[in-house]
Amino acid sequence: MKKRNIEVVVISDVHLGTYGCHANELFDYLSAIKPKTLILNGDIIDIWQFRKSYFPASHLKVIKKLISLSTKGTKVYYLTGNHDEFLRKFTDLHLGNMSLINKLVLNLDGKKAWFFHGDVFDASINHAKWLAKLGGWGYDLLIIINRVLNWFLTKCNKEPYSLSKKIKDNVKSAIKFITNFENVCVELAIENKYDYVVCGHIHEPKMKLIETEKGKTTYLNSGDWIENLTALEYSNKKWKLYKHNPVHDFFDEEQHFEYENKLAEQFISVLKN
Repeated sequence: MKKRNIEVVVISDVHLGTYGCHANELFDYLSAIKPKTLILNGDIIDIWQFRKSYFPASHLKVIKKLISLSTKGTKVYYLTGNHDEFLRKFTDLHLGNMSLINKLVLNLDGKKAWFFHGDVFDASINHAKWLAKLGGWGYDLLIIINRVLNWFLTKCNKEPYSLSKKIKDNVKSAIKFITNFENVCVELAIENKYDYVVCGHIHEPKMKLIETEKGKTTYLNSGDWIENLTALEYSNKKWKLYKHNPVHDFFDEEQHFEYENKLAEQFISVLKN
């Protein structure tokens, strides 16, 4: 299979180690590209949920693929997020073509691009971590319910439906949070004279040129590999938002019921503690 040559690829919010992760689809995507630089913009491995003792072979394959890309010449930057914050104690670690850092600035054809995960702007992460983790489990359950729903919709030849997107689009607090997140990123980027600000964290893929009275910048978010299956690609002085067309079935009945039982056990455990 002929691979696509890409200058820079950005992926984030993969959440390896969770039932919502589309590891097979991500592996297919990584196998189809040949990037000069690959930026893993946070929450690649979900260390928060390691207590589930869930890390199947498909997830391990993704890690092996990332290592393989680095050994074949791709410069890989792993930027830490909140779900893999444990790795921050090892920041500024460089092994061959792989670097573990918290943020990154690159010069792309004479323009400055600022990369970071974005959780630093999330008050719920910084001030109420236990609540954020509980919310993460709720989100995980919502994704599984959504997969069941979409499995039935597909059987009925109907379009898939995103429950979380519906909630985000209709709950004022969610809309406000996303808007505030984007505004803070843009304001800081303009203040520091960055031409691009590239984030993850909120699972909302986007490319948008934003201009204020203080200047302008392009806000980019790489989305996630839970729902959107998106990545950012930079080549020939242009950014593109890539949307993966899945080949694998999103719903695994056996996996779903196994997850449902474990999620219930964890929820009870959190309430007891």
